[in-house]
Amino acid sequence: MKLTAQLISPLFTSLALAAALTTVPFMAAHAADAPPAAAAPQAAAKAVPSAPAKPDLAKGEASYTAVCSACHGADGNSAIAANPKLAQQHPEYLIKQLQEFKSGKRNNAIMKGFASALSDDDMRNIAYWATSKKAKAGFAKDKELVAQGERIYRGGIADRQVPACAACHSPNGAGLPAQYPRMSGQHADYTAAQLTGFRDGVRKNSLQMNQVAAKLNDREIKAVADYIAGLR
Repeated sequence: MKLTAQLISPLFTSLALAAALTTVPFMAAHAADAPPAAAAPQAAAKAVPSAPAKPDLAKGEASYTAVCSACHGADGNSAIAANPKLAQQHPEYLIKQLQEFKSGKRNNAIMKGFASALSDDDMRNIAYWATSKKAKAGFAKDKELVAQGERIYRGGIADRQVPACAACHSPNGAGLPAQYPRMSGQHADYTAAQLTGFRDGVRKNSLQMNQVAAKLNDREIKAVADYIAGLR
């Protein structure tokens, strides 16, 4: 028995040593694969996008005065019926249009020239300054057409599946921020020109409006544009 114990004892010692030697490299390998504890918060911090810069209204006014005021009025209320009023327009809409003039998605040679010189910050500053100005009320001019325009704006044209303009632009033409532009009081000439452009495929930066305007004739476009001009 004493001899057997002497033989077994070294055997167990060898097995224990072998197990220890096997375990150490295994633990070391897994420790090497594990990221440092401090790395996770750093990675998470890098994944968080930085907040967009706040608009600078002073810079917006300066840029607007230098670039936009000659055509769109000193306070965003254009006196030229072919040029849109920008005052009180949703800033998200104005930024989108400037970006698309710059990229060419909205085709207008004059506006592309101006927009191409603007940075993203310039566009943001101008848009938020313009929306801070109060829009002046407009008025309808054609009494014969305004009733037809009201029917289209408020109820659409059911037999041609033309939706009511009010569904997106609201009953009073205020629009919906970040989605649909403000329309109330806009120059009828400008609105009619844009609807015609959408219908004829000249303006292509809104598939939704291309599809709606495609179903309108000249008289209907003129009627709804005139009604919009008088919205309050």
